[in-house]
Amino acid sequence: MADRFDCDNCKESLYGRKYIQSDERPYCIPCYDSLFSNTCDECKELIAHDARELFYEDRHYHEHCFRCFRCDRSLADEPFTSQEEALLCNDCYCNEFSSKCVACDKTVMPGSRKLEYGGSTWHEGCFLCSSCEQPIGSKSFIPDKEEHYCVPCYEDKFAPRCTRCKKTLAKGGVTYRDEPWHKECFVCTSCKTQLAGQHFTSRDERNRRLLKCSRMPLAPRKCER
Repeated sequence: MADRFDCDNCKESLYGRKYIQSDERPYCIPCYDSLFSNTCDECKELIAHDARELFYEDRHYHEHCFRCFRCDRSLADEPFTSQEEALLCNDCYCNEFSSKCVACDKTVMPGSRKLEYGGSTWHEGCFLCSSCEQPIGSKSFIPDKEEHYCVPCYEDKFAPRCTRCKKTLAKGGVTYRDEPWHKECFVCTSCKTQLAGQHFTSRDERNRRLLKCSRMPLAPRKCER
């Protein structure tokens, strides 16, 4: 008498039937699927042994169930994102959750280089200096109302200029009679000593301002007759 060859679970004969062996134990196909197959997270049905199974974050799916929650596009071979356990294709995710560049009005794709300032978002290449129109990138910039300037352009356009050398004052300096000076330019006309914080005298002569430290008194003017 021939030895029996039965399913290890239901004990039905496997002669002439397809079976799958697991841990050296034979199972008929229905028993194998029932015992070892995963349940699809979407349709809640078993994923048969011969079906293509997709796996994501401890969740299993039939291939045809692995779809975008919004547009129903298959995600089997597409990049996707999970949002509160809902699967979204990149297009739907960007349309719903990504920011738009205020310069070109196009979506700022996840992972792309961007700049955020004042509640607005720009593509890195769209954030331009309002004067030279070159990308500011990671360089310092200065906002002015609705415009943004790289530091050299802002200084050239808006920064005060020294009364003596006419170059811009980026920061600091001295103000005398409502006129800005570099500290190194605000010096005694004679000995070139810096006058910031010192006592000095001044006099206008032929459209030229003479500044004298306390050690260098101003020469008396000659009387004109």
